[in-house]
Amino acid sequence: MGDQNVLAVAEEQGMLSMSLMEHLEELRSRIIKALYGLVAAFILSLSFAGQLWDVIKAPATEALTHLGVDPPRLAVHTPMEAFTVIWVELPLLCSIFLASPWIVYQLWAFISPGLFQRERRLAVPFVLTTGGLFLVGGLFAYFLAFRFGLEFLFGIATGNGVQPVISISDYFNLFCNVTLGAGLVFELPVLIFLLTLLHVASPRFLLRHSRYAIVIIVAVAAILTPTPDYFNLMLVAVPMCALYFLGIFLSYFLVLRREGKKLPWNAIILSLVFVLAVAIASYALVTYFHLHWSGQWPYLVH
Repeated sequence: MGDQNVLAVAEEQGMLSMSLMEHLEELRSRIIKALYGLVAAFILSLSFAGQLWDVIKAPATEALTHLGVDPPRLAVHTPMEAFTVIWVELPLLCSIFLASPWIVYQLWAFISPGLFQRERRLAVPFVLTTGGLFLVGGLFAYFLAFRFGLEFLFGIATGNGVQPVISISDYFNLFCNVTLGAGLVFELPVLIFLLTLLHVASPRFLLRHSRYAIVIIVAVAAILTPTPDYFNLMLVAVPMCALYFLGIFLSYFLVLRREGKKLPWNAIILSLVFVLAVAIASYALVTYFHLHWSGQWPYLVH
């Protein structure tokens, strides 16, 4: 009788019951469909491999030019090196970013039968947010973290009278590590939201243990950052911390919807207005009144 009641509730909420073999068959189907999308993206990327390589090598060219290295070029050490990097590894990297929304959709389609019907309606926002954050993470690495780190590393060589001769394989491996690492790190809000959706974690638990999360974030940022200086470390760690608290906010919103409560928009808007007012006032004091930051009260002095 109890099992029938549970089944009735599950059917009422829109949850689907599947056997182990059905789960395995569904997993196989989703993996094959994800690979189809990856292959299609790879073929498309392969068609523009030359133009893509011009974009990928641009940070190295700019860094070497700024440091006065002439000619500002990367090197090839083996006959197959250029072919492997430009025509195999580069299109594969680009295809991962291009196919990421499709791959995420297949992941959602696999786990959605175990969710309530009202939770399955989050499919489109989940896919768009996950794919978008992955792309934003890659762009963040390309335009900020990788460029600053690369010029720092090249500068160490030229500053000590060493002529940098960087192979395209070593350069591209570093590029892949930083961009893919940043793309995965930017999925932190989605991971937190997913854990909350599956009842693995709660916003209260994550907020209570945020100090430990920040320590782990800094450690991960130190691994991802290609340089040992604190500036590049903070350049990666600060956005990661912001993404962590964004994930807590999204999971809190999910819990409120699950419990049938409304989000306290008044308090949120007042908090945002206060933060924005403080930021604008600080900018005005620094820009128009020629004040600068100090480590002691009142913190802004002439």
